[in-house]
Amino acid sequence: MSDLENTTEVGGVAADRLRSIIERIERLEEERKGLANDIKDIYAEAKSAGFDVPVIRRVISARKKEPSEVEEQETLFDVYRRALGM
Repeated sequence: MSDLENTTEVGGVAADRLRSIIERIERLEEERKGLANDIKDIYAEAKSAGFDVPVIRRVISARKKEPSEVEEQETLFDVYRRALGM
C-alpha cells in the first residue's frame, strides 16, 4: 500500500500527513522549551558565579556576527555615547 493509499483525505486535506507535521512541530516546540529552560539555568549559574549576565548575552550576540560588523557596532555605540556626553 503506498503512502497515498494510506492517507485519509478530509475536505481535500491529507489528514494523516497534516497530523504528522503538527505532531513533529509540537515535539520540537517541547524540545525548544526544554532547551530554553536549560539556558535559563546556565545564566542563573553564571550570575551566581559573579558574572554579569547582560554582558554575557552581549558577548554571545557578538560571537554570532562577523568581526567587522561587531567593530562597526562598537564604534557607533561609542559615537552615540560621546554624543550624549557619557
